[in-house]
Amino acid sequence: MVGKKVIITGVPGVGKTTVVNEALKKLKNEGIEYQSINFGSFMFDVAMADGTVKDRDQMRSLDKTVQKRLQQNAAQAIAKITGNVLVDTHASVKTPKGYLAGLPEWVLHEIMPDLIVLVETDNDQVLMRRLSDETRSRDKEGSKAIAEHQQFNRAIAASYAMLTGCTIKMITNADFLLDRAADDMAAVLR
Repeated sequence: MVGKKVIITGVPGVGKTTVVNEALKKLKNEGIEYQSINFGSFMFDVAMADGTVKDRDQMRSLDKTVQKRLQQNAAQAIAKITGNVLVDTHASVKTPKGYLAGLPEWVLHEIMPDLIVLVETDNDQVLMRRLSDETRSRDKEGSKAIAEHQQFNRAIAASYAMLTGCTIKMITNADFLLDRAADDMAAVLR
């Protein structure tokens, strides 16, 4: 069965996973199903299995060579999946040495997405969400750094589209408007 391959991205704290989960509930009620894969979790499982890291937040500081190996393993596994597949990931990862492509060429050519969705919101809202999330250890950044990261994600998503021929959709996940964001997400996944 041939299906859609959709990549969902957004800066840490934007709420992309929450939007995805709500949209998938709506679609399931309509008989539309996706296999949802968190790219970072898959990479983390591989890294944990080989002793590379002990917790997920260490993933951001890994050497580029290690990141590449983990990305390749994840992409190859995703490429083998049939049916509708939704990949929840980051368009870019902010590292101490600069931005690292979350979906470099070797990953994109394996997955060949039909669509890339950028989940965005106001920079101050992202900041407040990060500050209130006690389950993760996140880098301390201000609103200006978050804005830069969201802008970089737009630019890199455009380059991903150039490599694969896919389309890009932006969805806003504003505070108190989760249902609207989930409806927008469900509409593009239909």
